[in-house]
Amino acid sequence: MSDQPEVPKGRAWWTLQATGWLFLAYLIYAQLIPVFDYQLGVEMGTQESAELVTDVGVAYWKAFAFGDLVTYAPLLLAGLIGHLLRRQWGRIALAAAFGITVYWPVVSLAAVHSARKAEGWMLGNPIEYWIVLPIITLWGLWGLWVLLTEE
Repeated sequence: MSDQPEVPKGRAWWTLQATGWLFLAYLIYAQLIPVFDYQLGVEMGTQESAELVTDVGVAYWKAFAFGDLVTYAPLLLAGLIGHLLRRQWGRIALAAAFGITVYWPVVSLAAVHSARKAEGWMLGNPIEYWIVLPIITLWGLWGLWVLLTEE
């Protein structure tokens, strides 16, 4: 039995949990698998090949994937579990993960924009980045708002 009183869980709480677990599954698929086999990520369509983004672009995407493995995914996992258990540490970890969720799409869009005219950089369809990444940023901002307004 918990020493904390049970607080009713509303729609925002359940939506945050559901979307958080779905996003964690996506993160594992899109980023954590390629940490161990980048070429598999290219074949799965979750990473860009050196032919499209140069070796420097591949190094950039690999670095993001590694950062996700050692920082982002563990924070998100711990945060979701702790939030599910209604623990303060979970709320803090989840807020940290949502802060990263706001930050990394902005950095990635800035890189895509800055590199668009670089020699050797040829993303197949950069429009996908401009659609998906702002949605992820907005989700991160929404998650932070939910955590800050929860009682």
